[in-house]
Amino acid sequence: MSSPHPMSKATTEFPIRELGRTGEMVSAIGLGGSHLGLAHVDEPLSIRIVRSAIDRGITFMDNSWDYNEGASEIRMGKALRDGYREKDFLMTKIDGRSRREAAKQLDESLRRLQTDRIDLVQHHEVIRFEDPDRIFDEEGANLALLDAKKAGKLRFIGFTGHKDPHVHLHMLEVARDRGFSFDTAQMPLNVMDVHYRSFERLLVPELVKLGIGVLGMKSMANGIILRSNTVKPTECLHYAMNLPTSVVITGCDSMAILDQAIEAARTFRPMSTDEVAALLAKTKQAAARGEFEPFKTSSIFDSTATHPEWLGEEPKRKRDLMSA
Repeated sequence: MSSPHPMSKATTEFPIRELGRTGEMVSAIGLGGSHLGLAHVDEPLSIRIVRSAIDRGITFMDNSWDYNEGASEIRMGKALRDGYREKDFLMTKIDGRSRREAAKQLDESLRRLQTDRIDLVQHHEVIRFEDPDRIFDEEGANLALLDAKKAGKLRFIGFTGHKDPHVHLHMLEVARDRGFSFDTAQMPLNVMDVHYRSFERLLVPELVKLGIGVLGMKSMANGIILRSNTVKPTECLHYAMNLPTSVVITGCDSMAILDQAIEAARTFRPMSTDEVAALLAKTKQAAARGEFEPFKTSSIFDSTATHPEWLGEEPKRKRDLMSA
């Protein structure tokens, strides 16, 4: 089991932590972008959530090119006007596996977010064993991000995935073989993960060893974990914060949920071994088969499976092999 993340620094209002070896300090809780574009969240509310989060200490903003057909990025871009962009650490994700598609999506994200530079861009949904090879191909997406970094469009590069820690480990291996090291990696980290195909057990220690910033997501799995009736929201957030996470990203679709996340951050204290064991004992039976982590056990959360065109074309030389 991973050891807790030492609190690097804490303000009287909000805890902040080091983002791996980047030298950046970010809020221990990050605001998830997906919820900002949901049907029941109108634009004024989404802008209010973003600005209130920043005003109250949340500096890490999460988003993705594919969230809600671009609405999440558009709304966040509007919210970050009037000086708010200077107060946040902005992250978004792209789905393109080809150099051309990745560059196109990144430029769209920059326009939607109304900024000329994004702090962190991540390869999104690395959930298949072929994804790393496509991303690091000689026509692959990572070259687009390196081009963009050289042009000043982004600062740091990471990747995300929700399916299997072995795919993340393969991504690290392929990157290492190409002489590249990621700044961050994002994955599900929650009170059930440790019991089934665990990112916490298999991946997090390797990331810590490499100095790669650990970004936790799905601490409540969009509320699905709460339906197990084993844990409360604050317990979920505290557990994820107790891991060596730089940021725990959580979606907020109301001011009440934002209040809950901020209160969880302010009240967090490192958990004892006994406290962790007691919490995991409560979730062990419910978590045994991944029922409450459907992003691991189904394709329901796999947006690129529904929209394979977002990935872009396979490398030309591989297509040529098929036609030879």
